[in-house]
Amino acid sequence: MIIHIVQSGETIDSIAETYDVPVDRLIVENGIQTPDNLAVGQTIVIIYPLQTYTIQDGDTLTSIAESQNVSLMQLLRNNPYLSDREYIYPGETIVISYDTEKVGTFATSGYAYSFFSMDILRKTLPFLTYLTVFNYRATIDGEIIDIDDQEVVNTAKAYGVAPMMLVSTISEYGVGSSEVAFAILNSPDIQDRLIDNIMDIIKRKGYYGLNVYYQFLKPENQELVENFIIKISLRLKSEGYRFLVTVTPRINIEGASMDFERIDYTTIAQYTDGILFLSYDWGYSYGPPTSVTPVNVALEVLNYILTMIPPDKIFQGLPVIGYDWKLPYIPGYTVANAITSDAAVQLAADMGVPIIYSEIAQAPYFFYNDPDLHIVWFKDARSIDTIIRIVPRYGLQGTSIWNIMHFFAQMWFIINNTFDIKKVENLNNVENLDNVENLDNVENLDNVENLDNF
Repeated sequence: MIIHIVQSGETIDSIAETYDVPVDRLIVENGIQTPDNLAVGQTIVIIYPLQTYTIQDGDTLTSIAESQNVSLMQLLRNNPYLSDREYIYPGETIVISYDTEKVGTFATSGYAYSFFSMDILRKTLPFLTYLTVFNYRATIDGEIIDIDDQEVVNTAKAYGVAPMMLVSTISEYGVGSSEVAFAILNSPDIQDRLIDNIMDIIKRKGYYGLNVYYQFLKPENQELVENFIIKISLRLKSEGYRFLVTVTPRINIEGASMDFERIDYTTIAQYTDGILFLSYDWGYSYGPPTSVTPVNVALEVLNYILTMIPPDKIFQGLPVIGYDWKLPYIPGYTVANAITSDAAVQLAADMGVPIIYSEIAQAPYFFYNDPDLHIVWFKDARSIDTIIRIVPRYGLQGTSIWNIMHFFAQMWFIINNTFDIKKVENLNNVENLDNVENLDNVENLDNVENLDNF
């Protein structure tokens, strides 16, 4: 794998010529939105195909997968644009495999709301082990605010992805309710009612298990949280369901100094199948201008966590939301707006400013004026490659991604060519896509009219 950093004066054509790859392949595989206007400092990933296949008359994706001795999921991972298609056509060339040596197998967990675009969902599912559906909200009396998620759950299972029900006290604005959490943790009756409601939804909608989110777990409430986790775990395990917990460590970054709340996670680890350490970030941020969970900070937290949790129970967080701050930054007043990595690159290109890379944070950033001075931090190919390689380095279970509602092509391209994606067992309809819209009986049609959009 080559990660090319765009230099001044380079174009997509000159880069393609340098590496002897087709221009359209660079564009598609990297999800480049403005190929005629690259940003200096932008990353472009180059991986050469090892085996390709030219589609013939009568081929379907299933028949190609069988003839090439690969899974349908592998075809979709190597050619994600096919998920946008209703048909394939004779003469098209698709990638069967890439010329890479994968470093192992790991699990991916992605978070998304139930109103996830189904087109993006179908494109993303081949890369996932778990899909955590956000957000069932617990009320103060142990009831659960329902969400419309049945199509998402069914589609995930059809792609061999385990749908996980997430329960929290977080509102649609990303604010957790300490009042609701306190009421639940201090009342066995409310806990029992909440667990009964959770089990009802899991069974009724076909979830694979539960993911409970704890925002800023504190020493003063730790024992109550542990008791509740034990109670949930025993109920879930008795009925054969999987149990994950998502934790956001309380991290304080001031200038060059960093500190975090040191919690003993030993008991939580004993009663769960995995702990996902991840900073949840929303459409805004009041925090200081910096990368979301810089790698140096993530490693310091991880080294502490590993003193009490087996590494194969840990998911390394991968937040892929960037932020745009107006400067000067005023604590408690300045609000940064969320931005995707692709949008950040496009903004840098439009503004004609170079992208800089922080070796300490392992994250890119840039400044622009419009008309006030702004700073934007986000994630690129270098960031992704660094973070996911933490997994085999420490023997972790995998990575948890917040969030996947935007298809970050470059991220999935790197993950797909670095690891084999782990799939769970005992899911109904694994790799049976007969009931999934736009993928049933995908075939080529020689004389189809009105295909201008293909």
